[in-house]
Amino acid sequence: MNSPVEESVNPNGSTTGLGHVVGDSVDVSHGPILYLDDITVSFDGFKALNRLTITVDAGELRCVIGPNGAGKTTMMDVITGKTRPDEGTAFFGQTIDLTRLTEPQIAHAGIGRKFQKPTVFENHTVFENLELAMKADKRVFASIRARRTAEEIDSIVETMETIDLLPQADLAAGLLSHGQKQWLEIGMLLMQEPQLLLLDEPVAGMTDEETAKTAQLFKSLAGKRSIVVVEHDMEFISEIAATVTVLHEGAVLAEGSMDVVQSDERVIEVYLGR
Repeated sequence: MNSPVEESVNPNGSTTGLGHVVGDSVDVSHGPILYLDDITVSFDGFKALNRLTITVDAGELRCVIGPNGAGKTTMMDVITGKTRPDEGTAFFGQTIDLTRLTEPQIAHAGIGRKFQKPTVFENHTVFENLELAMKADKRVFASIRARRTAEEIDSIVETMETIDLLPQADLAAGLLSHGQKQWLEIGMLLMQEPQLLLLDEPVAGMTDEETAKTAQLFKSLAGKRSIVVVEHDMEFISEIAATVTVLHEGAVLAEGSMDVVQSDERVIEVYLGR
């Protein structure tokens, strides 16, 4: 029996093999983990994405900025299978054609997404939230029979240390601060062992101290995971990003270091202001 990501069905009924997905790994032998090429998405004649092309390398921490309506959310919708492009190709690694997979298949392949508003189980403890998020058999009877191994418990503890919530292990998630809930949800994504994380405005509503700790968290994850951050906080982006991609009207307007994009006259005009 094939796993959900071992093959996909073409419109003509044939299958596209995804045999390079072995042991939850993605073929990044040529460098990029994500490749979007000439992606176009239209809604009622409006082009939300207009021949968008972006490449993200394995282990890279990429920041994406741009004015409202630039196409940032639609881009993430395409990557996660929520929206199908009208044209173009989207590959995860060398072999996984994202345009042919469902949202659950894409998540199983190793792409995790966090929306702006944290979604945690508020009546459960921090430990229990991470336990529930663990990549495992989620069928009802399997969950009932589950007894966590020492290795699984160690993984939960390690994740709590990573997101700086070990002291709050037995605290109900509803009692956490906004920033701590954001970290918990990031931890829940990490428990699913994704190779690519998509994070939508992760520091919105955080205190300065929480924002600084989040920057340290992301920098500690870079290299171990590939991360795409959509954010409006320029100071935060300056702290974490080696490469910034600026979107405007559904396409890449500029790309480079923060210094490069901040000095680009087109970026100043459409987004940063003077």
